[in-house]
Amino acid sequence: MQKDNPNTERYITIARACLKAINDTAENAGSREEKIQAVYEAIDSAFQSEFADYRQSVAIMATVLERIASGQLDAEKAAELARKTLDQQPASSGSSPMH
Repeated sequence: MQKDNPNTERYITIARACLKAINDTAENAGSREEKIQAVYEAIDSAFQSEFADYRQSVAIMATVLERIASGQLDAEKAAELARKTLDQQPASSGSSPMH
């Protein structure tokens, strides 16, 4: 992953959470299934945490698009609302690979 990619820190945080969960379960007693479940839960928790801002951004963008699509705004107001919304988005909401 490129160092200048804004997703690099997210990727590293998730990878560290995965490795920590694997290490933690290796040290703990329990069945293989319990250990696997603990790792899955750690991965899910890391993803949920790292992508919370994206889910919020998608919800905001959907609301803005609904307002624009309603036709109640003139072109200038619609463009202004779109610009303001884009200015508030996370650093990377593009389609570049995560790893």
